[in-house]
Amino acid sequence: KILQSLLLGSVAGKLKKNINSNLPGPFKPLTGYIFLVIGTIMTFLLQSSSVFTSTLTPLVGIGVISLERMYPLTLGSNIGTTTTSMLAAMASDPASRQEAIQIAVCHLLFNIFGILVFFPIPFTRKLPLAGAKFLGTTTAKYRWFAIVYLLLVFLLLPLTLLGLSLISTALLLVVVGIAFLLVLIVVTLHLIQIHAPQWLPAVLKNWYFLPEWMRSLRPLDRVLSAVLGKLPCCKSLANITPNESAAAADGDMEHSNKNGQNVENGGQTNANDVEKKTVIIDKTTTI
Repeated sequence: KILQSLLLGSVAGKLKKNINSNLPGPFKPLTGYIFLVIGTIMTFLLQSSSVFTSTLTPLVGIGVISLERMYPLTLGSNIGTTTTSMLAAMASDPASRQEAIQIAVCHLLFNIFGILVFFPIPFTRKLPLAGAKFLGTTTAKYRWFAIVYLLLVFLLLPLTLLGLSLISTALLLVVVGIAFLLVLIVVTLHLIQIHAPQWLPAVLKNWYFLPEWMRSLRPLDRVLSAVLGKLPCCKSLANITPNESAAAADGDMEHSNKNGQNVENGGQTNANDVEKKTVIIDKTTTI
């Protein structure tokens, strides 16, 4: 709130204009790369990618910096943070300096190749942005989702994969292969539902053929809201009631149904108005 109050009015307007603007003319495609370099330099000066990105994140939240502009800054920060490990490797003990530099170079090359995959290509550039928007929208709808996502992706999933690898490499490959196949089927079906629904039978044109817990977070939201609502420390995570969550999830469907009812009611109302006006005209004519 303090940051938002400081960045209102003309200050916010100037920041938006300067940070979110593109280079003029034929240099417009180079804008993202310029900000990538800026992110690298700023992180090198701060010696911390966490400080740099955590400073910019609230600015994105209040709308001063666009998500599309934050993306290259974050990628540049990933390169700038490798300088810390590189400097530490060069200052390490001479007996292990070679191995330390090798690890630091691996860190640098890993981030560089990641940027080459997810930034220069327009299609792959959209994937992280779409994922960020989806996670942000879901978190705004279900406050507990951010914590569950962090625990699942950064704790439970790595531990599960580690446990499977310790049991058997073949078992790990089978589980990963099945998971990848399921994700591929879901993504393919979703794309067909959006772009070519006429190719699908009626039952596959939406996800309502699946149980609710497989296609919606509402069942989990009802459980967590009931549990977290009883804990004084976690009430803020359950401030969205199950009814509100269900209403939000069914908003589009109810909106479309209401539109249909409004059209029908509107048609009936118009017809009744016409009849009333006709009766009034007839009475006036008779008088």
